[in-house]
Amino acid sequence: MGEESAMLAEQDLKLVDALQAAPRASWSTLGETLGLGAVTAARRWDALVERGDAWLTAYAGGELTAQLALAFVEIDCEPGAALDLAAALAADVHVVTVECVAGPCDLLVHVVAPTLRQLGAHVQARVATVAGVARVRTTVSPRMFTEGSRWRVRAISPGQREALSTKQAKNRAPLRFDEADRALILALGVDARASAAALAAELGIGATTVRRRLDTLLGRGAVRVRCEIARSVSPAPVTVTLWLRVPPDKLETTARSLAMVPEVRMCAALSGAANLMLVVWLPSQHDAVALEGGLAAKLPWLEIIGRAVTLRSVKLMGRLLDAAGRGTGRVPLDFWAAVPVPEHGDRGVSRSGG
Repeated sequence: MGEESAMLAEQDLKLVDALQAAPRASWSTLGETLGLGAVTAARRWDALVERGDAWLTAYAGGELTAQLALAFVEIDCEPGAALDLAAALAADVHVVTVECVAGPCDLLVHVVAPTLRQLGAHVQARVATVAGVARVRTTVSPRMFTEGSRWRVRAISPGQREALSTKQAKNRAPLRFDEADRALILALGVDARASAAALAAELGIGATTVRRRLDTLLGRGAVRVRCEIARSVSPAPVTVTLWLRVPPDKLETTARSLAMVPEVRMCAALSGAANLMLVVWLPSQHDAVALEGGLAAKLPWLEIIGRAVTLRSVKLMGRLLDAAGRGTGRVPLDFWAAVPVPEHGDRGVSRSGG
């Protein structure tokens, strides 16, 4: 399993951590913070990317994703169909993450669409009809409390992290978002460190306009740039998903407490029997027992009603992965891509259990 592979060298882990803190910082700033030269830092990063051991992902976040619809879909597969089915789903632009799991289903996928109606149409007409699907169960997430861009390798010192940190914009005026911003986000998905000048040349927009919009989107967290590490070389190679039930009046405070736990990768509200989903990254599957014990002691009203351990990640926020979790390709994270909605008289999908 992935946890048996050797993790990255300490200097590479520090570089990944620094890029998690400041993914668009200059190589001179990153190198100075880490005690490396700018050329050395850039060369080490290029080697990591070339091997698929690390990569950058850019996507809409914050107030932009509040306008979108997200669901977690549990899929039961026909015998022997899981890997082929996972590969087919990974090619879907609206399926942002695909995992083969040991737990209540065979595959767990995250689906994003522009509206709730389009989300339902996509799951029913596309996801549920792929060859090999036996049954699907769909749970909508009305709110994301924390997600992977906040997770850290924790290899650099607090002082180094502070030196790289940037303050988010205070402007709370409604965020303007148009097709130019969509194109800008998609271009960042290709090269998250591209300069404003390079983006302007690619998009055919003035560099000043690109710089202003980029500063606004990044400063407000409406665009997230995430530095990822392949699970086989990570200090926390094991993914565990927990479905939780908490009293509705404690949902907000519980989610905020969980978001502060270092191992937590994602915490999302659910509209289902479980009202919270928690994704944690751990050094080994055995650490799940201690983690659950710690959560029970800290939050005694929390009930764990479901568990899954990821056996293989096939796609992570648009990045296609090999069996070792290394990046091999990408599918654009175009959350706004149109989804055909069936007419009122269209027949439903009989195989769906969602």
